[in-house]
Amino acid sequence: MDLVYFAIGLVVGLYVLIWSADKFVEGSSSVATRMGMSKLLVGMIIVGFGTSAPEMMVSALAAYNGNAGIAIGNAYGSNIANIALILGLTVIIRPIGIERNVMVREIPILLTVTLISYYLIWDGSISRLDAIILLLLFTGIMFFSIKASMREEKRKTTTPEFLKNPPEQEENILPMKKALFWLIIGLVMLILSSRLLVWAAVGIATFIGISDIIIGLTIVAVGTSLPELASAIAATRKNEHSLVIGNILGSNFFNALAVVGLAGIITPLPVEHGVIVRDMPINILLTISLFLFGIRMKGQKEGTITRFEGIVMVIIYALYTAQLVSIVMGKPIIEFLA
Repeated sequence: MDLVYFAIGLVVGLYVLIWSADKFVEGSSSVATRMGMSKLLVGMIIVGFGTSAPEMMVSALAAYNGNAGIAIGNAYGSNIANIALILGLTVIIRPIGIERNVMVREIPILLTVTLISYYLIWDGSISRLDAIILLLLFTGIMFFSIKASMREEKRKTTTPEFLKNPPEQEENILPMKKALFWLIIGLVMLILSSRLLVWAAVGIATFIGISDIIIGLTIVAVGTSLPELASAIAATRKNEHSLVIGNILGSNFFNALAVVGLAGIITPLPVEHGVIVRDMPINILLTISLFLFGIRMKGQKEGTITRFEGIVMVIIYALYTAQLVSIVMGKPIIEFLA
């Protein structure tokens, strides 16, 4: 009977998640336009935080309850899922353009953050000092990103070309009060529906019998990344490419720094060998791929992630998941990555 309840929770949670993500993206996009903020900034800060709230809540609770595997696996597994699965699937639906400033600023910063995180976990643990370093990095990067984005937006809107031919106001921009209403409602429902999904998914996984770290890297990571998927698809349908990229990058910043940092402040976290030799290298590889995919190639528009590249990302995630499943089965495909 419990399995039936978990299955119902999955279906209901997914439906509410998709609906709330659409409202959240619509509200945040309208607020950005009304306040003169760039879509990239809103994607990184508002949407990035909103869709990372489930990861933060799950990892904090897992750390408090002594489930280090779920806390660590959730954060790093979500980052892998965000790029390889979420962005990959979104790009297959529709190719996404990447602005030049993202190529030269945000992606290199994310890569640097990932490398620093890798260095901190190399000794097999995340101490409270490591957690403080991650949280300070997060604060500094968010401050830098906000200042740089607002300065760039101000410079863009004061150019002679912009003043001579200002862009027409989009018809689908909501009034400020209505936009704020849907932004808040969408955010609350995103968090609640993702919690329902995670509860159901973890219940099913526990019923079947899967280890702590594997649950964190797969079921919980994908479950808490569903808001990113729903928000990315909703933003893609509205042609808000900056929101899509900002959402993925912002969410990965939050996961690597704020989510792990918060969990590490609550209690020092042991890091399993597999995270060091398998999960973080994959994380680094995928972050580098974002930069490589955005470089001009023959027949490809500069700054565009194509459907083919989206397929490559999804294949990488499928192979990564196959390795994790093989570990659960007791017969790892690649022994040293177990």
